[in-house]
Amino acid sequence: MRFANRRDAGRRLAAELRSLTDPAAPPPEVVVLGLPRGGVPVAYEVAAALHAPLDILLVRKLGVPAQPELAMGAIGEGDVRVINERVVQEAHVTAVDLAAVERAERAELERRARRFRGERARIDITGRTVLLVDDGIATGSSARAACLAARMLGAARVVLAVPVGPPDIADRMRPAADALLCLHTPAGFFAVGGYYADFAQTTDEEVIELLGSAWNAHR
Repeated sequence: MRFANRRDAGRRLAAELRSLTDPAAPPPEVVVLGLPRGGVPVAYEVAAALHAPLDILLVRKLGVPAQPELAMGAIGEGDVRVINERVVQEAHVTAVDLAAVERAERAELERRARRFRGERARIDITGRTVLLVDDGIATGSSARAACLAARMLGAARVVLAVPVGPPDIADRMRPAADALLCLHTPAGFFAVGGYYADFAQTTDEEVIELLGSAWNAHR
């Protein structure tokens, strides 16, 4: 299975998620949260199809200082902190190094929250069902952090919805998410972008535009 682009993936996800809400009269407890940046175009299509409000949920990978691409954990809104102790030990990361990385990523998370939302307040998800949407899952560390963040922010139920991921995605996400929808779990999974014809980087401006459009639709 290949997706034309993130918007196409979102429309396909929405078709499978309709059972969670009646599009003609959506229950107010359903909120769609996209993971910036790439997850937002996907989430926008889901929210539009379900007539549900859209917001973002920010998480940041904590990269090993000497190998930033190697995740030793993640942080998220709601003071969520997920640490992979095995990676920390094997990479010989000290407590001081870990704290420095976390400080820098927390500052960046807060900067992005201000940039993407502007003056708008974060949607209150207390007691609501959250559809957490990304453009795909590779390792799962960011998705797990996002699920935990949603719970800490008061979500009653967390449904993780992605177009593509590895065959063991269910095991990786258990028990972080209450339910999981992944449209494609190829046996030879190698990278999320390989399953999109167009996987161009989503810009900050696109995220801001989509959030603004969704917010105006639910004023």
